[in-house]
Amino acid sequence: MRLTLICFVAKSSRQLLVNCESMATGHRVMRIRDRTEDKLEFLLNDPWIDQQILVYDLDTTVLIIYKQLIRETRTVDDTAKKRDETSEQEYFIRHIRDDFRHNLDLKDRSKIDLLLKKAQTSLEIIRRQVIIDNLYKSQSSIMESQCFIHFTLAIKLRRIFPIPKRHSTRDDIRCSVFQTFTQNVDHFGFSNTDTFEQRYILNKDFWKSGSPIFFYAGNEGAIDLFCENTGFMWDIAPLFHAMIVFGEHRYYGTSLPYGNDSYSKPEYTRYLTSEQALADYVYLIEDIRRVIRGAEQSQVVVFGGSYGGMLAAYARMKYPHIFVASHAASAPILQFSTRCEAFAQIVTKDFLRESTSCVELVRASWAAINRLAQSSLQTLTDLFHFCKPLKNVDELKDWLIDMYGNFAMVDYPYETSFLSELPAYPIRVFCSNVTQTPMIKNDDVDIIQHIIKGVNVYFNYTGKTECFDIESQGDLGWSYQACTEMAMPMCSDGQNDMFEPIQWNFQNYSDDCYKQWQIRPRAEWTYIEYGGKNVTLLKSHSNIIFTNGNLDPWSSGGVLTPINNKLPSFIIDGGAHHLDLRSANVNDPASVVKVRQTIVALIEKYLSEK
Repeated sequence: MRLTLICFVAKSSRQLLVNCESMATGHRVMRIRDRTEDKLEFLLNDPWIDQQILVYDLDTTVLIIYKQLIRETRTVDDTAKKRDETSEQEYFIRHIRDDFRHNLDLKDRSKIDLLLKKAQTSLEIIRRQVIIDNLYKSQSSIMESQCFIHFTLAIKLRRIFPIPKRHSTRDDIRCSVFQTFTQNVDHFGFSNTDTFEQRYILNKDFWKSGSPIFFYAGNEGAIDLFCENTGFMWDIAPLFHAMIVFGEHRYYGTSLPYGNDSYSKPEYTRYLTSEQALADYVYLIEDIRRVIRGAEQSQVVVFGGSYGGMLAAYARMKYPHIFVASHAASAPILQFSTRCEAFAQIVTKDFLRESTSCVELVRASWAAINRLAQSSLQTLTDLFHFCKPLKNVDELKDWLIDMYGNFAMVDYPYETSFLSELPAYPIRVFCSNVTQTPMIKNDDVDIIQHIIKGVNVYFNYTGKTECFDIESQGDLGWSYQACTEMAMPMCSDGQNDMFEPIQWNFQNYSDDCYKQWQIRPRAEWTYIEYGGKNVTLLKSHSNIIFTNGNLDPWSSGGVLTPINNKLPSFIIDGGAHHLDLRSANVNDPASVVKVRQTIVALIEKYLSEK
């Protein structure tokens, strides 16, 4: 059996490395750098390690490769099948302890007990799927650095705890344990003394006194959604003994400054800005540092994806004394000055990667929709199985345009439930569905019926949806923000994309905003507040890691090339919307694996500089 031996290496202990590698004859060797004691106390999911326990103690140059754990050696009777998760864990601990003591010849039995105690603690996070071999492979700059030599425990338990169907921490209770903090509604004025309760998630499973805080800058939604889909923070937190905090954005989730009236009138909505949200995060962090003993001097690294990635970048720009570094994933901070047709063109390229005929069918569908709408909107309502009658044809077309954009955003290589319940490579499945059967009548209804087969992939992949609620897709908060400081030009030319020609007209856009919110956007405000009209003007900032996937349409507004050595940028080939922020997965493309490696190295570098 080919095993993986992990060697903790220090420049001052080269002989231990020689000893470690000499014991690995016939097996793979992985060198890991560590800065502090007890790092990497979490579970491996290395595909090369097959149900065995590995214990490494290089303090005494001892290597133990524990015998293969075969769950089938235990008779699985009806009683065993009925064991709940707690009893299963208790059984596993007893099973390990007994086999350790009967099969291993160690002089220091206390170390075994200590390892077992660590294993029992680790069972709380047994569902984390972290592939350490992939996370650190080919990073010579990391492997050859100095480190601390200590033992760690790795357990592979695929058969006992299967990988969840959805690749997120959706079933993880850590993302449903909330706290609240009292915030000022207005941080920048002194007359409004109203307050509200901001919701946040705080986890100290891996944290040690003085270690860093990993903070997620919540974006346009309930904070548990982002907690469930930002596995990268959870994956790497044990490496740094980091505390994890997810802060909910004001006016989203339950963090509503004026409760159910928060969107009722301009006097209330006026406090929904990115500036106020960033101030919320700073006050929250300062309170955490104040009330948690040992966190007073903890450095803070801010993470975020999409609009949250923009906030992560802006947080480092505006509050560098609070945030030592930022990981801004899929952050379209340049979208305000990007060619308005760029987004639609990337969406189209994603579909073209799968099928040219698929794109041609989508192109043909717009004219078919227009012709059917002229004769009867009810026909379209019936064909698409909408819960309520269509009000106008633009309502349908906007719904489809959003869907195609979302397909491109979440074109992940595995099943997800982030925006919707979707299969792996959902664009591929969409195109397969719409092209797999030939046209029979080749008329407008026939075209729409083929498109609907693809629509079902996004809105009814589980087959449980009886009708589509076209009105449920909107979001009041983002609609308001897009009418103030987040007005991002969007258009399509109908030639270089698969959409109808749609012009960007700022005045018309502003008029629509006024009709809905009695406000008008300021196109220049984001540049005034944060900079970025010319990307080179950002060069005065530092320690912001920009990442973008080439499949992600929002990369059209991303920082795609390094601004300088303090503002690195990485392109993820085959990566969709902030793929790098998701948990490590066996189906990840090699590009995102390498980018995650580099991010870890950079975070460690930034933390060591201060």
